[in-house]
Amino acid sequence: MKTKLLLPNYLKRIGWVILIPSTLLGLFILIFDYDFGFLESRVFTLYSGTLKEPHFFAIIKANLTGTIVGILFLIGAILVAFSKEKREDEFIAGIRLESLLWATYINYGVLIFCFIFFYEFEFLYVMIFNMFTILIFFIIRFYYMLYRANKSLSHEK
Repeated sequence: MKTKLLLPNYLKRIGWVILIPSTLLGLFILIFDYDFGFLESRVFTLYSGTLKEPHFFAIIKANLTGTIVGILFLIGAILVAFSKEKREDEFIAGIRLESLLWATYINYGVLIFCFIFFYEFEFLYVMIFNMFTILIFFIIRFYYMLYRANKSLSHEK
């Protein structure tokens, strides 16, 4: 099967090497509310401030810990999620599509739940996590379904 938009298989290994440490580091940063001091920097921003005192196209002082870890997580997750399998066929493409659909449904179900039960500043955290959850749900579902398919094939032999 021709897959035009999937990444080469070797990028999956690189993705796991990036994804696992960035996930662990991200959890550490969240749990302990930690920032690396050496990542404090002056950065360009399109918008900063409050609605009453907005700053557009400004240079601000910010810590880049969360930014770097978030970018690394997304790059790793995209490489893992969208790299070809060694044997990419119609069956795997079907699992991939079904997993993406399933992840989308679950992601928006969780988002609806959060709209109902989280308010004010806590909802901002929900929206931040929501950026990552669709990839997480997809990866979990896709590799679980591949595991089940491989397990059932091995029992048939």
